[in-house]
Amino acid sequence: MAVAQRLLFTAGLLLLPVPAPGAGSLPSGGAPLPSDSTERARALHVLNRLTYGPRPGDVDRVVAMGVDRFIEQQLNPEKIRDDRVEDRLKPLEVLRLDPEELGRIYLDEVRERRQGRPLSRARKLAAEFQQAAVVRATLSERQLYEVMVDFWTNHFNVFLGKGADRFLLPDYIEHTIRPHAMGKFEDLLIATAHSPAMLFYLDNVQSVTPGAVPPRPFGRRPIAEQRIPKGINENYARELMELHTLGVDGGYTQQDVVNVARVLTGWSMRPPRRGVGFVFNDWAHDRGEKVVLGHPFPAGRGEDEGIALLRLLAHHPSTMRHLSAQLCARFVADDPPDGCIDAGVHAWQRTGGDIREVLRAIFQSPEFWAPQYRAAKVKTPLEFVVSAVRAVDGAPDTTLVLAQIVGRLGEPLYLDQPPTGYPETQDSWVNAGALLERLNLGLGIAAGRAPGIAVNLDQLIPGDNDPSQLADRVNREILGGTATANTLRVLREQAASLPPAQARIMAVGLALGSPEFQKQ
Repeated sequence: MAVAQRLLFTAGLLLLPVPAPGAGSLPSGGAPLPSDSTERARALHVLNRLTYGPRPGDVDRVVAMGVDRFIEQQLNPEKIRDDRVEDRLKPLEVLRLDPEELGRIYLDEVRERRQGRPLSRARKLAAEFQQAAVVRATLSERQLYEVMVDFWTNHFNVFLGKGADRFLLPDYIEHTIRPHAMGKFEDLLIATAHSPAMLFYLDNVQSVTPGAVPPRPFGRRPIAEQRIPKGINENYARELMELHTLGVDGGYTQQDVVNVARVLTGWSMRPPRRGVGFVFNDWAHDRGEKVVLGHPFPAGRGEDEGIALLRLLAHHPSTMRHLSAQLCARFVADDPPDGCIDAGVHAWQRTGGDIREVLRAIFQSPEFWAPQYRAAKVKTPLEFVVSAVRAVDGAPDTTLVLAQIVGRLGEPLYLDQPPTGYPETQDSWVNAGALLERLNLGLGIAAGRAPGIAVNLDQLIPGDNDPSQLADRVNREILGGTATANTLRVLREQAASLPPAQARIMAVGLALGSPEFQKQ
């Protein structure tokens, strides 16, 4: 049987027991849990949700230290040393350049492109930054922190492919998202509102009070005059309320959108050749009276009313519920249960929006531990690739290929164009073609043929392992003991006729491509 045919046949065997509406769907939650101990089951669940998946021996290590202690450790990432990931990031030039330097490189290459030369260095730097995310997710000991960086990056999405964001986004992630990922939501919200990357992406740099004239003309040529913003742009104001804070049903009106846009007129950025950073243009600001969500903003105020607005939104009851629901969707279930959301809201109210405390409340909620929500979420492409590499104790090499693999599976990092960011739900990631791609990658990883990944299976699954015990060993080491009877049968049958080394590769690869491994 040809390799491609065997892959299709094996994928079909793995998916046979699925009572789902479409070929390639995965069974809903409640997958079997390890039977050897309750603590191992709890440890596996926590590692699947708070991290990018267990490495070999992680379940035992978490059991030994105590599941609750592990959770508390992950809630305090500043106390965890992370030397390995920092060493691996050192060769990446993009992390050593500030936005002004990146802007100069990009603009210089734009001029060269007009002469027929490619944007080679700018593209390499963008690929380096995508790779940095994969390296951190794979190697970092601060796993929950990296999960939260990804969560907020997606929540406050900025599209890397839009104009100046090609050189603004690295600074946005490094100095806006990362420092605030486990702090107060108010601080994170204000930081994103001051970010040139966000203000450019959602067009607030084009928003000025009608009739505003800059103190100096932009230029005397007609084309320069045409570039002067002419009036209010509502894009950022709308997404600020609909996505970033209140939610689509958060109780605001179209007039609130208009008034929020008026409050934020003048919030802009310096041109790339003049430092790039945030600037408040007083000349562009609407100093009239406004009302937002019934809250008056008196006339005559400047940048300070924007700060007051952001604080109002950060602590609004609709924001508390919207954000708690999104966090529960990430850590508990695609359709988050009310009890989990309520726990997050109460923690938000009690602590003034302390993200760490909201997470702690979610992890302590009965819903987080409920059997029906275990193994009930499908991994995104990033989560799948990283968890597969971690499962075999692999590591990203010095190339930039691993981030490209994530992109080929459907989630090119920082390249989701709409402000909604990548979806969190199973329906967005599961279909027969996607599962076959994941199975193919799993087999490539196990065989050591997946580019960008250094893997050695010798310690994980010894080559002289008894063939009759191979499936059970792979089930325990790769799947945490959660394999169904059908998956165990497929592992045994497909490896039975192969030499020991090839049987090991087949069993590990099929486990990485199995329905159980797609769930977390």
